[in-house]
Amino acid sequence: MEAVINEGLAKIKVRKTDKISKEMGVFYNPVMSLNRDVSVLLLESINKNNLQISDPLAASGVRSIRFLKELNKNKIKTMYINDHNKGAINSIYKNLLLNKIKLKNKKIIIKNDDANFLLLNSTGFDYIDLDPFGSPNFMLDNSIKRLSRDGILAVTATDTSALCGTYPKACLRKYWAMPKKNAIMHETGLRILIRKVQLVAAQYDKALIPVFSYSKDHYMRVFLRNEKGKHKVDEILKQHNHLNDAGPMWLGALWDSKLISKIYSNALKSRLYNKNKELIKFLRIIKEESKINSVGFYDIHDICEKNRIKILKQKRTIIGTIKKLGYKASETHFKGEGIRSTIPRSKLVMLLKK
Repeated sequence: MEAVINEGLAKIKVRKTDKISKEMGVFYNPVMSLNRDVSVLLLESINKNNLQISDPLAASGVRSIRFLKELNKNKIKTMYINDHNKGAINSIYKNLLLNKIKLKNKKIIIKNDDANFLLLNSTGFDYIDLDPFGSPNFMLDNSIKRLSRDGILAVTATDTSALCGTYPKACLRKYWAMPKKNAIMHETGLRILIRKVQLVAAQYDKALIPVFSYSKDHYMRVFLRNEKGKHKVDEILKQHNHLNDAGPMWLGALWDSKLISKIYSNALKSRLYNKNKELIKFLRIIKEESKINSVGFYDIHDICEKNRIKILKQKRTIIGTIKKLGYKASETHFKGEGIRSTIPRSKLVMLLKK
């Protein structure tokens, strides 16, 4: 049974289902709408037009359709919409027609290929979006090979049970690092994912620098900008190390704070996004987080429990007090009870005890 749903400016015909699984072939996941919101906003916010874009795992085509309908007309030069599943291709055609997007549009190239085959037989892309079910590993090599200079690779991983430490051996096999299941496991898992992508890129003298990274719901997501050059790759590799017995992982910045501020500003200005409370709150927190140069964050509940402190203060009050002491502090999107700050742990414990 099919239904028509609205997401952004797109209308999508989807099959009604109670459970999303890898076996479905063609599916639409409403939980990932914020994922697609961020993708649109990021592309709109970068100072680059006439982009060659690849959506190699398109499924229903919702991401590509949103790009075509929501981005400025001069933003896209060519939009490759691909899926190896013939049912998905039929769905993509239906959804393009539903959205009154002309199939003869020279911008749009629809392919029914294996995703890796599509990439290898291309001349390259300025933006490649990998949003698989599970690990992105099977597509990293060819995506990076075909990523242009200054291009952006967007990578999603949904196998968070491996990255966050429930299955450490799986993480070691897939991501070449040891996770740790603790209060900051979502950040360490994200940093492990980033390092893996960077290591694959290093083979081709490509330095992939995170510009927007986050963990939400059941997935992790990172946008990385490609900079070419052996010396830049060497600088990336210097920032791989361990944290609290987890790793190796990326210990550099997770965000380009100027880009994040622009994305947030564009979201506030947009009639499409400015009433989306979840998205605006999410972007606001990351905007504040991106200004703080720290690895890891403090879980206030965890600290209080370990130090037998009764939690009497509100999180905002704690953040305000930290700032008055001259340190940087903000909420973190990783955890509701978390605070990102430059304050030493010992001083934070003393503050919480007062």
